[in-house]
Amino acid sequence: MDDPLFFEGISGQIKTLEAHRSADLRARVHRYLPDLLVGLQAVYPEAPQVAQRVAGVIGRNLAERPQDLQALDLERIHTPDWFQKPHMHGYIAYADRFAGNLRGVAERVPYLKELGIRYLHLMPLLLPREGENDGGYAVADYRRVRPDLGTMDDLQALCTKLRQEGISLCLDLVLNHVAREHPWAQAARQGDPRYRDYFYIYPDRTMPDAFERTLPEVFPDFAPGNFTWDDELGGWVWTTFNSWQWDVNWSNPEVFLEYLDLILWLANRGVEVFRLDAIAFTWKRLGTNCQNQPEVHALTQALRAAVRIGAPAVAFKAEAIVAPEDLIAYLGTGAHYGRVSELAYHNTLMVQIWSSLASRDTRLFTQALKRFPQKPPNAAWATYLRCHDDIGWAISDTDAAAVGLDGAAHRRFLSEFYKGDFPGSFARGMHFQENPATGDRRTSGSAASLAGLETALESGHPRLVNLAIERLLLAHAVFVGYGEGIPLIYMGDELGMLNDYDYVKEPAHKDDNRWLHRPRMDWAKAQKRHQEGTVEHRLFQGLKALLEARARTPQLHAAFPTRPLWQPNPHLLVLGRPHPEGTLVQVYNFSEQDQALPWETLRAEGIVQPYDQLTQAPAPAYLMPYARLWLTQHRL
Repeated sequence: MDDPLFFEGISGQIKTLEAHRSADLRARVHRYLPDLLVGLQAVYPEAPQVAQRVAGVIGRNLAERPQDLQALDLERIHTPDWFQKPHMHGYIAYADRFAGNLRGVAERVPYLKELGIRYLHLMPLLLPREGENDGGYAVADYRRVRPDLGTMDDLQALCTKLRQEGISLCLDLVLNHVAREHPWAQAARQGDPRYRDYFYIYPDRTMPDAFERTLPEVFPDFAPGNFTWDDELGGWVWTTFNSWQWDVNWSNPEVFLEYLDLILWLANRGVEVFRLDAIAFTWKRLGTNCQNQPEVHALTQALRAAVRIGAPAVAFKAEAIVAPEDLIAYLGTGAHYGRVSELAYHNTLMVQIWSSLASRDTRLFTQALKRFPQKPPNAAWATYLRCHDDIGWAISDTDAAAVGLDGAAHRRFLSEFYKGDFPGSFARGMHFQENPATGDRRTSGSAASLAGLETALESGHPRLVNLAIERLLLAHAVFVGYGEGIPLIYMGDELGMLNDYDYVKEPAHKDDNRWLHRPRMDWAKAQKRHQEGTVEHRLFQGLKALLEARARTPQLHAAFPTRPLWQPNPHLLVLGRPHPEGTLVQVYNFSEQDQALPWETLRAEGIVQPYDQLTQAPAPAYLMPYARLWLTQHRL
């Protein structure tokens, strides 16, 4: 298919296309049609016909795209690094737990702006199935909002308000599965052959058993196996996560077209970033674990190219919590380099922060970052300390062995430490999905409780409270200052909110201890952020100062790489960021003892009179416990 034919397929859906819009659209088609075709051809034999239908989907949605969003499209075309800039700071929250509903979120925008937030990820808010719904990830209707949160009109109004305040909304879009109650699944259960082809349905256990030989279990405790018998279907349906979450069949181009239409429709409501949930699972291949297959990246490239033509203001964030060697492909490698998602989660950074806090040793951290693949310069990582999910202790055996550790033993140590069972642990957490067969034990707990604040407050000892606060600020400084992406702050961490043990009182939550670290926002606690001397004031103002420093530091633009620097002190993490305006070297003390500044390492990076960009003062000769320094040769 050539540019003119594809352009006509789009423009034919638009009643009035002014000359400047026509020229802009032609340029977008010319730029992204090759990416679209390459992606489609890698998956669908009938790619040219699918591409022509893609043009129709783009045209229908582009005809309805509001003028203010068209203006944002133009702005983003001319500012393609908008999500990479140092002032992009993110916040993650459940709308109901943060502010009751979507209108409540709109009323709390001043709070977000006070902290310095430019990106808001609201956890699943599209209509889920009734009853168990995997925290909202079992979607029954992508075009409706949960009634308790509001309406689609409320979501559009919130997007408009956020955009006016310079904040981009990120929304979850589950790609791998829908709820059993979704209209596609309902039609399949009623025998509609078109919609039965939207799913993987088998008449007997022959194929499910063949796949199961190499498939892991995501939730072995409460959802063993990957297939579920459904009486209405008269067959076994693929259900990776839960019996009521049906995996969709992306080998059917109808599924691709449906999701493209959903993305563009939601983008027209004002959503700017889509978190592509469970993306790693979307392609199935017999004899594999059915994760991270090459077709996943080809499909994402095709989706991204189509959306770049129809809604260029939109960015994709891949929710792929996988090994580093698999993760980098979600930002693009080989033929897909820089052509897949704009963002992906840097899970390794998060795990290594917690690992070094427990061990007071950064050698494994440095080794893991040394081996971590370099991302494309037009992409970015989402960096974080905590999220809504559990922590899986993804410690590489290779990295562990390189610094003299046993990987399995270190993973056991971390799970015991952060449950609070290891002697001398400061943490309070819980095991999640413990697997006796593999020894895998993930961890639930709020950042503050895992970092020792809960234990310290119970002790009433001022020194322990101070250490816990400094530990939290150090941990935030590392992922905020990492510099290769958007730092994401989980709701309440800026106030030191602790574990919520009352989650067991809610029937829908009592069997899932991840709700331990999903508390409701305590707005009375938030008021204390303005009261000097309180824990809330120290954490909120400390984090706000970090974000302000990040925003004024050009070296933290995400296009530039971070280099871990080896140096002899195992308590220090040292990161270098070369930049045309001068190298930035970050030094972090992961211990409760003073440590000497690594002068030799600084001199090797060209810094002989270090100036700290955090305190905006010359660097001290020693780092206090859990100190953090962002050093340059001169004041910026």
